[in-house]
Amino acid sequence: MSGLYVIINLNNFTLDSIKITEINGFQLYNSFVAGAQRIFENQQLLNKINVFPVADADTGTNLASTMRSIVNAAQPQHSLKLTAVSLADAALIGARGNSGIIFAQFLYGFSNEIKEEETLSVSSFAEYMKNAVRYAYEAIANPVEGTMISVIKDWAEYIYLLKDHIEDFLKLLLDGLVKAMESLKSTTKQMAVLTKANVVDAGAKGFVVFLEGMFEYFKNGQKQIFIDTDAIEIDESVDAISHEEITYRFCTEAMIVGNNLKREELANLMANFGDSMVIAGSPSKMRIHIHTDEPWKLFEAISQRGTITYKKVDDMVMQNDIASNRRFNIGLVTDSTCDIPMELLQKYQIQVVPLTVHFGEEFFIDRITIQPEQFFKKLETSKVHPTSAQPTFPEFLNRYNYLSSHFDSIIGVHISSGMSGTWQNSLNASRKAIEESKKKISVIDSKRVTSALGLVVLRAAEAIEAGLSHEEIVKDLESWTEKSRILVTSKTMKFMVRSGRVSNAKGLIGKLFGIKPIVEVKNHGKTEVFGKPLSEKSSMKMVMDEMKRFITDNTVWGYAITHSDNLSGAQWYAEQMEQLIGEKPRFINQASPVLVANVGPGVVALSVLLK
Repeated sequence: MSGLYVIINLNNFTLDSIKITEINGFQLYNSFVAGAQRIFENQQLLNKINVFPVADADTGTNLASTMRSIVNAAQPQHSLKLTAVSLADAALIGARGNSGIIFAQFLYGFSNEIKEEETLSVSSFAEYMKNAVRYAYEAIANPVEGTMISVIKDWAEYIYLLKDHIEDFLKLLLDGLVKAMESLKSTTKQMAVLTKANVVDAGAKGFVVFLEGMFEYFKNGQKQIFIDTDAIEIDESVDAISHEEITYRFCTEAMIVGNNLKREELANLMANFGDSMVIAGSPSKMRIHIHTDEPWKLFEAISQRGTITYKKVDDMVMQNDIASNRRFNIGLVTDSTCDIPMELLQKYQIQVVPLTVHFGEEFFIDRITIQPEQFFKKLETSKVHPTSAQPTFPEFLNRYNYLSSHFDSIIGVHISSGMSGTWQNSLNASRKAIEESKKKISVIDSKRVTSALGLVVLRAAEAIEAGLSHEEIVKDLESWTEKSRILVTSKTMKFMVRSGRVSNAKGLIGKLFGIKPIVEVKNHGKTEVFGKPLSEKSSMKMVMDEMKRFITDNTVWGYAITHSDNLSGAQWYAEQMEQLIGEKPRFINQASPVLVANVGPGVVALSVLLK
């Protein structure tokens, strides 16, 4: 049976040779680090057997992320209470996925129950763990037996029964581990999806290997464990087991902080948005998890209850497709400023790491928690001008680590480094991911944005589909940038002035003369004013005249058009280009809210890529 057994090395070991009746805060912390180490070692297996609630092959990655936060952020102290609180808080901050948040809530329950004491007896440990189970169950909207939560419960209840008969931590942990293994084995028969796949529950398996690490720590003489999380290797996962149906598309998570947060209120508010709902944390800080089709509406609703300090939205359909139906050996990564429509992203399994849009303290994930239509409405009503921010190093690292477990190599192509720090963060994260995964990862500065970036990414996707090598594609990407041209027309300079792209003085002159500027992204990756016509019509005609000169006798690989609430302008360009070269656009799409924040509504970008 796949993923069932935990191997315990008991050579030259007898319980009589070691007896531990009490533990302190440092021992508790170190035993958790040892458990985390076991999770790191078992990522591949946990990803492989992940079939519930969705076969997205990321349980190992999610638990490893949770454990990485524990190792990095938790601080051991003499006080057991403070150590337990530190462990729980670190787990909550780093928790990812259903299993990670359930585990974090279980630790929160343990830290909340534990009393102010210098050492922890076997009896107290068992009692606190049993009481913590209630917190974990309360966090889950619809607890399902045969999963991680039921194995946690079986283990905690069993060691509670032993607490008055055993005074030795090592004996308690060994007997408890054997019971947890029995409970893990039974998960296969408790759920039809596990029975069909002939595997145990991945989250439950993760909890059992964590317990094994705790036991090994005490068995091996309580030697302090040092884990360099920067050097943790990401195991390669084989294809996950196929899952017939995904009820909701997005695995959505958030951290909410506030005063007197109530789990019941959040649960009632979230109930109609999807399934697999988990809410963990305290009245001042809560982590939520839910599978939904409308994360943007969910975040809008929960923002009324507190301040959202963290958001994560994973496309489970895409993850499942990569895990069970990977079509290429090379993974392709870009960012949300590429403006490629969803159907093309899905066709080529292109991974998009989104930027964020900020209205003061309120922030949104580009194209995921805010759509262009929502953005335009907010732009009209907000007193605060929106700003944008690139994806962080950890966001890129998590994405590269995940993709490294499925692809032989990865190519990233991003918005111009002259416009955003996105490329730099992606490059830095790729170097780290290379160390951990030993996979080949190349990150390219496209020196382009919006539809021009989209064309370059799509050409790379077609090259991957055609079977070109990693090295050939990376080499060609440099020339494709030089063979592309992008010209952007706008109705006003107001938003360019607000965003700092144009000085106040130039903006005032532009307003006085009614200038409708044309902007070009040059080969050095920065924007320059191409022309200053006085009407939108003359502006668009000037763009077409320049594109005719650019094309001359060359063959066009493709062209694409993006716009911000100006579909009529985009369609006019499409008609003119089709007459010119006899082909329809590769795509027409609304521009990313991140881009519109800097240039305003009414903008149209025409991009052409030569063969």
